[in-house]
Amino acid sequence: MYNTLITAIELNTLISDSSVLILDCRFSLADIDYGQRVYNEGHLPGAVFMHLDDDLSSPILPTTGRHPLPDVDKLSAKLQQSGLKKDQQVVVYDDCGGAMAARTWWLLRYLGHDAVALLDGGFPQWAAQGCAVSQDVVEPEEGDFIPQLRASMNMPVDDVIRETSKAHIALIDARSAERYRGDQEPIDPVAGHIPGALNRPLTDNLQDGCFKSAEQLSEEWRALLDGRAADTVVHYCGSGVTACHNLLSMEVAGLSGARIYAGSWSEWIRDPARPVSTGE
Repeated sequence: MYNTLITAIELNTLISDSSVLILDCRFSLADIDYGQRVYNEGHLPGAVFMHLDDDLSSPILPTTGRHPLPDVDKLSAKLQQSGLKKDQQVVVYDDCGGAMAARTWWLLRYLGHDAVALLDGGFPQWAAQGCAVSQDVVEPEEGDFIPQLRASMNMPVDDVIRETSKAHIALIDARSAERYRGDQEPIDPVAGHIPGALNRPLTDNLQDGCFKSAEQLSEEWRALLDGRAADTVVHYCGSGVTACHNLLSMEVAGLSGARIYAGSWSEWIRDPARPVSTGE
């Protein structure tokens, strides 16, 4: 079972096996139709397309962030329609180093499905290895997946406030250093970060478009955490999507037990009473 990363070479040996479900998670915040368009132009053979807004998130409400967690029943039905079976190996991919696909990786684990891995290097690495690309749209047989929600993997905002005030958790912000410091904010109306949070831009997990080695990631994460236990870590970002990339990189590094604050910065700033920090 692959449950963190899988290489293009490893996946290529499995792709003829109908027991592997492949999910195409390509998406662009600047062009919400991008993912479906590039999927139509060419995707991994047998892959099913998953849309970040439509399939992997709920509608935005006045109190939520930009990508609220999807309704469990709705997402589970989508996964069943995509052919997902109990204990089936799932592989997710995108074309931006895993920044989008990591959300799907985390959501499947959140729903109780552990046999899920992210294609390291994504579609660019797949193409670079000369692996087959298809334009065929698959019509899978419905699967028998039944969710077993692990609600504790997500920390609601009220718990973040309470646990932060007691210094029980270590918040890690996955956004760029410029956004973390509040130097610039191209997406949300308020700049800065949650007070006390540390910064680990998700791009720090990558080298040449693929994840760094487990050994290097372990060394970097341990230096950042400075003795804090992995299970005290809560990851966030702008909307709860790219935070999953940092959690995945910790799992690759052998540091398990971290959680996600899915509402993230875009939810945090919905209430002007919540404090905001800027700078380092």
